[in-house]
Amino acid sequence: MDWISDHLTAVFLGLAIVLGVAELASMDLILLMLAAGALAGMVSSLAGAGFVVSALVAAGVATACLALVRPSLVKRLHSGPELQLGHGKLVGAQGIVTERITGLQAGRIKLAGEFWTAAPYDDTIAIEPGETVEVLEIKGATAYVHPVPRLES
Repeated sequence: MDWISDHLTAVFLGLAIVLGVAELASMDLILLMLAAGALAGMVSSLAGAGFVVSALVAAGVATACLALVRPSLVKRLHSGPELQLGHGKLVGAQGIVTERITGLQAGRIKLAGEFWTAAPYDDTIAIEPGETVEVLEIKGATAYVHPVPRLES
């Protein structure tokens, strides 16, 4: 126990380093918060506090970090833009009808600079060339569309 008291700063620093390296394997941010507590314990031991006080400071800072800092970090790391790849990113986009679309006969639309085969999402409607449509679903190479209502002036 005398050795720990004599080398308290080094003990807390070593503990912080070990916890920081272990965090690299877990990537859960829990060990990182414990390492922050160990660094706070090291700072308090540098200020001349004894083992008990330094351990209490380390435990308090680690608990505060786990309760206050970690939840916001985890939320920020797990949120972000939803990346859509392939043709799924075209769902919700608008295009222009170039060939008449009916429930019996697929037509064509120009969508994102490309021509797509299109069918109406509702089989009972017909969509004329020049109308604006919204893509509701894409199956294979066919876009299922619905006309965008326009305001008549």
